[in-house]
Amino acid sequence: MAKNVIITGTSRGIGFELVNQFTAEGHRVFALSRNDQPTRQFEGCTSISCDLTIEKQINQSVANILKEVDSIDILINNSGLLVNKPFTDLSLDDWQQSYRVNVFGVALLVKALIPAMHKGSHVVNVSSMGGVMGSAKFPGLSAYSSSKGALITMTEVLAEEFKEGRNPNYDYSLPIKRKNEAGFFTFSYDDGL
Repeated sequence: MAKNVIITGTSRGIGFELVNQFTAEGHRVFALSRNDQPTRQFEGCTSISCDLTIEKQINQSVANILKEVDSIDILINNSGLLVNKPFTDLSLDDWQQSYRVNVFGVALLVKALIPAMHKGSHVVNVSSMGGVMGSAKFPGLSAYSSSKGALITMTEVLAEEFKEGRNPNYDYSLPIKRKNEAGFFTFSYDDGL
């Protein structure tokens, strides 16, 4: 059965490929990205220009989506901003931008969509191994890794807070980088969808 799916960060990479996969399977996809051009090629996809650091754009995008569909089955928060600078070179703006995209935008979008979600809905927040305790950390990724760690914690708290009633399921997904037969790196997920 076709599902109503919202995916963020769809102009390239993982988000773009997710739009390709979900539309190929016949699902109704809403692709949110600052650059909405790349996903316009997919039948069954509505591409929406949305800057997830601007609450007004998030709310307007949700309002426009809910004019087309009554409910959302899957929300995949894939948008991410990676700032790669030594800790001593990070500015307050670097920290704020990382958290605006990687945490606050996700929170605002989830909050705006809760009324349109149901018990069978899923929210998948794409994080990073850099945000997981005990995993390898890389120099220059203090703002990025800490924001992705915050996203994981927020996802776990949302799962607990909304576990009763008609609320969606909350999961986070960590991309697993693998080399395929041709030598290219591919990503896979353990997202339970």
